[in-house]
Amino acid sequence: MATITARTVEYPADGVTMIGYLALPAGAGRRPAVLIGPEGMGLSDVERRRADALAGLGYVALAFDLHGGRYLGDPEEMLARCMPLLADPDRMRAIGHAALGVLRAEPRADPDRIAAVGYGTGGAIALELGRDGVDLRAIGTVNALTTGRPGEAARIRCPVWAGVGSEDPIMPPAQRDAFAAEMQAAGVDWRLVVYGGALHAFHHPPVDHIVLPGVGHHPRHARRAWRDVVDLLTECLPLSERHGVSSIVLE
Repeated sequence: MATITARTVEYPADGVTMIGYLALPAGAGRRPAVLIGPEGMGLSDVERRRADALAGLGYVALAFDLHGGRYLGDPEEMLARCMPLLADPDRMRAIGHAALGVLRAEPRADPDRIAAVGYGTGGAIALELGRDGVDLRAIGTVNALTTGRPGEAARIRCPVWAGVGSEDPIMPPAQRDAFAAEMQAAGVDWRLVVYGGALHAFHHPPVDHIVLPGVGHHPRHARRAWRDVVDLLTECLPLSERHGVSSIVLE
């Protein structure tokens, strides 16, 4: 992987000071950029490693914060914060726009070539940016088959890729069908990949705290989902110089 640099960035959103993680590729010129949204627990080393990996490929990557620098390892505390957030599209959009503003203001980032990739709650925020008409080159989500307010998906201006585990009780078949119907009715260029046998948050490495029922890591599908995300970026947000698919193991 090419030499990268990284730093934390503070910015206001949702009534708190968010602490994001910005990873920059080698060199000095402007590069395409990727906004990375975390699971409902919040920003962790998992998203930081993903940002580093994308910077190693040549992208400017910002992993954004959800909880003012906190990681919510208690499932009850996480749900108490995330469920009202997921029910409030305008609030999600405000969090997304705040992070997007930081990314666009970074001198190394090309403000006209940005994609959003999110997991769980972070993926829902990426989708809401699309429904708000933000000019993105691609939206990629894992475990975030959320539907929006009627008709607003027609404002999505880029391809949408979504991944979900077949055994995810939080995103069951009815939710998959509703998401697909919304995207199709809006005329979005969309794809949905169902990873057989995988639970919710299958992409996330095991954690040392209690998790919700139906959550579990699936190493093989985690690797596949990462490759699918990189393929989406390769297609929709190409780089003038490719360094090859990241060799970092993101498990």
